[in-house]
Amino acid sequence: MSPVKILAILLIAGGAAALAYGQFSYTQETHEAKLGPLDLAVKETRNVVIPQWMSAVAVGGGVLIFILDRR
Repeated sequence: MSPVKILAILLIAGGAAALAYGQFSYTQETHEAKLGPLDLAVKETRNVVIPQWMSAVAVGGGVLIFILDRR
């Protein structure tokens, strides 16, 4: 399988996953303090929203690359 087809499949899979879920979240440690035996940490949860148009473009681009790669 050529690298171009692998890229197309990854674009299609990633775009479909982004369409299905729409967002993802991650935890980021912002501050940390060590005061003797105490360890203090502040963790923030951040959400990243993936626009639907970007997901649709990824799926469409992957399909287009997959179709046009006829060697």
